[in-house]
Amino acid sequence: MTQGFDYDLVIIGAGVGGHGAALHAVSCGLKTAIVEAADMGGTCVNRGCIPSKALLAASGRVRELRNAHHLKSLGIQVAGVEFDRQAIADHASNLVSKLRGDLTNSLKRLDVEILQGRGKIAGSQKVTISTGSGEKTVTAKDIIIASGSIPWVPPGIEIDGKTVFTSDDGVRLESLPSWIAIIGSGYIGLEFSDVYTALGAEVTMIEALPQLMPGFDRDIATIAERVLIKPRDIETKVGTLAKSVKPGSPVVIELADAKTKEVVDVLEVDACLVATGRIPDTKDLGLDAIGVETNRGFIPVDDRMAVLSSGEPVPHLWAIGDATGKMQLAHAASAQGVVAVENICGRHRLIDYHSIPAAAFTHPEISFVGKTELAAKEMGKEEGFEVAVAKSYFKGNSKAIAEGEADGMAKVIYRKDTGEVLGVHIIGMHAADLIHEAANAIAQRNSVQTLAYFVHAHPTLSEVLDEAYKRAVGSH
Repeated sequence: MTQGFDYDLVIIGAGVGGHGAALHAVSCGLKTAIVEAADMGGTCVNRGCIPSKALLAASGRVRELRNAHHLKSLGIQVAGVEFDRQAIADHASNLVSKLRGDLTNSLKRLDVEILQGRGKIAGSQKVTISTGSGEKTVTAKDIIIASGSIPWVPPGIEIDGKTVFTSDDGVRLESLPSWIAIIGSGYIGLEFSDVYTALGAEVTMIEALPQLMPGFDRDIATIAERVLIKPRDIETKVGTLAKSVKPGSPVVIELADAKTKEVVDVLEVDACLVATGRIPDTKDLGLDAIGVETNRGFIPVDDRMAVLSSGEPVPHLWAIGDATGKMQLAHAASAQGVVAVENICGRHRLIDYHSIPAAAFTHPEISFVGKTELAAKEMGKEEGFEVAVAKSYFKGNSKAIAEGEADGMAKVIYRKDTGEVLGVHIIGMHAADLIHEAANAIAQRNSVQTLAYFVHAHPTLSEVLDEAYKRAVGSH
């Protein structure tokens, strides 16, 4: 243990990022403590990835079993599918409890000290932990901030947690409204629209930007609209602002033109989910005391995950996860945590955001890694290279046809000159699992010429990527 300090490392925040950093720190021989003010596991385990996937799994089964046409094509008939909303909600909350317990136990087993309370930087290499009964200060050679994020609620929207709520409350599935408005068409909005429509609700999706799914590659968004939105009970309003949302029965929503801000319509719905993104949870962290200025609440960091003050690294202070605003994904936070610990241990390592994949667990799934076609072309203009695209379709894949799930596409974006893969986007069955091959290829800076000669098992969905690589080099 480092001379003169209580700990080698104190981590503020026990979400997936903080947990990943703690596990890696212990494996590197560091005496580690983790500070958590609320539930162990942070957003992902308690209010995000985990409960939402449980809801998607259950509601997805309901959708499948009610799709008589699809089942009939496989020679199956199912009569009268019913579900119990409370039992589905319990499935999600039981999973949360189990994983929260597993995460806590894994830290205890490795002798990571769990300090319950609100952590705050109290000066160089010092953290104050506030609890209901007072506060104590501990010292550490290094500190990692992993304080996470909270849902962003735009001005004019009133939340009551029952009729108007964010994803934090949505994952509890306390009710099943007949008609729900969802504000935002990113990952969260898409996943919840999948859950609600599968369980029989009608959805109105409100998007302030001129296109649905603004963060997605355009080709993927086009297919998603055809497969995930048009055949379902979803009405969409783009270029539309939810200017004011009043909770109650009914919920009253004033819709305005996003450009002019003039009210164009008033909606009365049973409930409203606000899925407008997340903001960093970095208030009262004591950053100002050590001269660190946040940018819209985000903590500035370099690619070693060192916190920056006026562009220079602050000694022994690191930040990871949603609080840095780089990539708001649980696995990105975990990867950043490992990078921070490596640098703490004197081993130079940088984070490679380009190769971190992301997924939406809709039915079918959407996943991507690297750049969109538009972003790749902009980069090509700046750096003087041309971009090419290869596409392959699930409708030509034997496994997808056998499953009766042939909607979807894989799109590979690469440099014409070197063949280096710049981005891969997939929509289709198990897209979230398929993307990792592409993520690893990008991490290795592989070319389509190399990838086209790799062998994939037949018949598997992975051949969708195999086909795209082969098309890119013209061997198909």
